Amino acid sequence: MKKKLISQEEMKIWHMWKGSYQSIFGRVVKDLTDQTGLSEGDFGILDRLDQFGNGELRQQELADSMNWDKSRLSHHLTRMEKRGLVQRKPSDSDRGVQVIITEAGKTALNEARPVVSEAIREHFLSLLTEEDVESIGRIGERVKRGTISFSDNPSS
Repeated sequence: MKKKLISQEEMKIWHMWKGSYQSIFGRVVKDLTDQTGLSEGDFGILDRLDQFGNGELRQQELADSMNWDKSRLSHHLTRMEKRGLVQRKPSDSDRGVQVIITEAGKTALNEARPVVSEAIREHFLSLLTEEDVESIGRIGERVKRGTISFSDNPSS
């Protein structure tokens, strides 16, 4: 079965969508890193620990929520542990590992959230009208319903 190629106009829309996302995301991450020293991965991990695990998640659940493989997450957590942002301990109930946000991690997260909020507002939301926001919301919901993902949790 031969699939129809997308048109030049459709490809142009795809590249605009992808380029806009990459540009906005890059600016937000740059502001985050410049002002707090946290990477996008650091923020994503700390935010998920706080929001989804009340400060603690199984390492596998954290990997799944980040859409990262175990090895990538493990290496990143090792770097974060050395900086005192998280700690890992064996799970009490099984052979898994619990990842726990530390006080330093909570402080870093609390200092980073306003930076991320301001960056999102400056580089994205301030450029939109109310109608744009509504349209993007509808498009996002439609795309979400059309795809299956194990990382439906909000990202940084």
